[in-house]
Amino acid sequence: MRKLTMAELGRKTVEECRQAEKLPVLVVLDQVRSMHNVGAVFRTADAFQIQAIWLCGYTPRPPHRDIHKTALGATETVAWQHHPDTVEAIRQLKQQGYEVWAVEQATHSRYLQDFQPDFSRPIAVVFGNEMHGVQEPVLQEVEGCLEIPQFGMKHSLNIAVSVGVVLWDLLVKYIRSPQGRASSFDLQTHRYIEDL
Repeated sequence: MRKLTMAELGRKTVEECRQAEKLPVLVVLDQVRSMHNVGAVFRTADAFQIQAIWLCGYTPRPPHRDIHKTALGATETVAWQHHPDTVEAIRQLKQQGYEVWAVEQATHSRYLQDFQPDFSRPIAVVFGNEMHGVQEPVLQEVEGCLEIPQFGMKHSLNIAVSVGVVLWDLLVKYIRSPQGRASSFDLQTHRYIEDL
């Protein structure tokens, strides 16, 4: 065993990333406060080649050095928009045909592993503020809530960690779906990922 080189990883250029086929998933950040978290979400969004990030309310937006510190260039490869009001942003996404889900611990939430999207429509996932989560008015606009099961004392994950868990789960489910099997997302090209 040895670490792979950058050449073996097949890194894309900024332009290749912009032009590449996207996972039909969009991330909505609802009143996220930390620039470091926003930068980490950009970096994760780049890794999973999602469609875009919508930064809502007072969520910080590029350009800013604290975002760039953790994004490491991903603000150049991931499309993003700012929306002053999250509820209006969700309504706009639904008008565009998105199925919108919040990631939140709520009554009647669905555990992430039990969520089976059919990908006939693109999906938007809403992540909330570090302290207060997704705003109540936003919860009234979504299809439902997805919950990451947790067993420790805190029952709380950093938002950037939550985004990584959810996007990985959606990528695997997409690759296994009929739409994903017809896409350019091919884990077989990543020889170090086996048995998915």
